[in-house]
Amino acid sequence: MPPKKSRIKDIATMAGVSIGTVDRVIHNRGEVAEKTRLKIQRILKETNYSPNVMAQALKSKKRFHLVSLLPAPSEDNSFWKKHPLGMIRAIEELNAFPVTLSQVTFDMQSEDDFQKRTSIVLDLKPDGVLLAPIFKAESVTFCSRLQKEKVPFVFIDGYIENTDFLAYIGEDIFQSGRVAGQLIDMVTPEKSDVLVVTIARNIQNVHHLTNRTDGFLSYFHKSGKNKGRKIILNIPNPSSSIVERAIDKAFLENPGIGSIFITGSRSYLIALYLEKKGLKSIDLIGYDLIDSNVRFLKSGTTRFLIGQRPEEQTYKGIKKLFEYLSLHKIPDKIEYLPVDIVTSENVDFFL
Repeated sequence: MPPKKSRIKDIATMAGVSIGTVDRVIHNRGEVAEKTRLKIQRILKETNYSPNVMAQALKSKKRFHLVSLLPAPSEDNSFWKKHPLGMIRAIEELNAFPVTLSQVTFDMQSEDDFQKRTSIVLDLKPDGVLLAPIFKAESVTFCSRLQKEKVPFVFIDGYIENTDFLAYIGEDIFQSGRVAGQLIDMVTPEKSDVLVVTIARNIQNVHHLTNRTDGFLSYFHKSGKNKGRKIILNIPNPSSSIVERAIDKAFLENPGIGSIFITGSRSYLIALYLEKKGLKSIDLIGYDLIDSNVRFLKSGTTRFLIGQRPEEQTYKGIKKLFEYLSLHKIPDKIEYLPVDIVTSENVDFFL
């Protein structure tokens, strides 16, 4: 049986002081004699005392309105369907507390739409914001406005340095790129080339995919056995016909390609191409456990998928905002989630 948790009343009895004195020491308010303060702090440490944060939050009469700004899921990219599930779970767990959530989404192919949605977020007068900073330049501008309004914000799916973000929850993007590099290195012949594909309209502004590519390439600078060329291919449109023409051209110009790394969640487009062309010897590695990707993983066309735990990102993001606003609890600035390496053998454990 776990030990009984100490209460403020117990601490007060052990220290021979009033409950009010212990409360003043815990919350660092009011004057307490130095000798008494040190004694109480020693007992707090010895008993591993932690406050009942939920009880404290229940006492708060202030209502908090949280707003999320995330990409809208689309027919060709369902990855963002999973993020709301984590937020809903967090809000359901907090249903006893005065906190509400509004969800705002933007078109992942349009910086202009993102900017319009940021204005909607500000009009909602948020107490805290959960943000996926897909477009770097526009996100920096938005974060500056939030900072000016003294609205705390939490990043998921990537973070932007030199912004005053409260916390980031997600993968170590650069390191996950290195993990992908190691996986590619395991399955690619030493002299074969590797094709690195990014499908994004404005790659210069989609910083998380760029960071992932940088991590991937860095793995081969000093590690790995593969000595083939790393061929970078940016495709500005996810249309299947445009993707097919781009990959056709890449294979025509580079017949030594032995594997393909997709930096984003649309690896199913490349898998569909490989099946259509009968290219069973090409190993494919991509991201995210969306249904279309999982189908090709199970069929063997895709060798590995790397999972990002989207529901966990948003769940923890909402919780961190709530605890900061209601309890003034400062979270760890960076919380990296594990990099999940998913194969056809273990995929069902992640679904």
